[in-house]
Amino acid sequence: MNEIENSRSRKRPRLSWDSVQPEAKISRGRPSPPWREDDRDGHYVFHLGENLTPRYKIISKMGEGTFGRVLECWDREKHQLVAIKVVRSIKKYRQAAKMEIDVLNELAENDQGKSHCLQIQSWFDYRNHICIVCEKLGPSLFDILRRNRYYPFPVNLVRDFGRQLLESLAYMHELRLIHTDLKPENILLVSSDIVEVPCHKRISNRTSNNNEHYRVLPKSSAIKLIDFGSTAYENQDRSSIVSTRHYRAPEIILGLGWNYPCDLWSVGCILVELSTGRTLFQTHENLEHLAMMESVLGQIPEHMIQKVKSSSTLKYFKRGAKLNWPEGATSRESISAVRKLDSLKELIYRNTEYSRSSLSDLLRSLLRYDPNERLTADEALNHPFFSNPSPV
Repeated sequence: MNEIENSRSRKRPRLSWDSVQPEAKISRGRPSPPWREDDRDGHYVFHLGENLTPRYKIISKMGEGTFGRVLECWDREKHQLVAIKVVRSIKKYRQAAKMEIDVLNELAENDQGKSHCLQIQSWFDYRNHICIVCEKLGPSLFDILRRNRYYPFPVNLVRDFGRQLLESLAYMHELRLIHTDLKPENILLVSSDIVEVPCHKRISNRTSNNNEHYRVLPKSSAIKLIDFGSTAYENQDRSSIVSTRHYRAPEIILGLGWNYPCDLWSVGCILVELSTGRTLFQTHENLEHLAMMESVLGQIPEHMIQKVKSSSTLKYFKRGAKLNWPEGATSRESISAVRKLDSLKELIYRNTEYSRSSLSDLLRSLLRYDPNERLTADEALNHPFFSNPSPV
């Protein structure tokens, strides 16, 4: 999660850290690289082709975030490619990694093969860097959107992605776990295999001889949910700020506390993005974010506003009932950005060719302001959008 550094303490007892984990087994003739200093941010410094312990050969860097780096490695013992999350050698990130390992182990322990969650294989502590070894997956849904210049996914793929994502959440929520950081970057395709298909909108300079334009789509719609470093247990404090900005539920912004429904709000935002190619709430400021919500979804319920206690949040409202907009806007550009937004129904009907009615209804039920009125993951899975796809 880029906006916030989440080092919340958890009351749940440790699951994985009661005993010291050994480093990868030494193999003769394959030494690890000499000791070298981390970079100034605490990242592990590596070179392609060298070893991360004698067991793992570094093939490529797959990604980087505030937590550390993800490296593609060859596992010499199992003869397969793996993804290794190498956490920065900073105390708060090491602590967050310990929590993530606990969550990953709990998810794996209860998995019946239908969780659609990333599978941990092992972990080790190497030169003060916690290294989490997981299965290697394909690109994220955000990667595919970006490669296609934000051309939306077909509705059938949105349906498949949405069903699996909700199944993941139903599984996590049954275990009393709240993900808190759902976004397209944290939803990965299981396979990297893709196909090129014609599209009507120009998204690249590549064209065929008959001047058709192409986008890429995954051969398989199978996905897995990743990044459990911010996952919360049911019994922990709910006053902290969670979720990446664009997918953050209104109760979090208003300081009203949060629970399982914050994940369902994020799912609603994600499904809109996959269906339209556009981030629903493209903003970095609270008042503008709330104004965008009202433009898309209607007025924030007065009973929620009346529960707001924090002085820093009350300033967003005038006379205690209505949003201080556009008077409180920071710029004309901000006002213009809000005014350009369509209602949720208009947005879906304009960007999808079929199943528009059922998709729009599902999204409206996921994006309810009041978290108590939002669908649960199990309820959403029983929605007609999934159970009885409609051609309109």
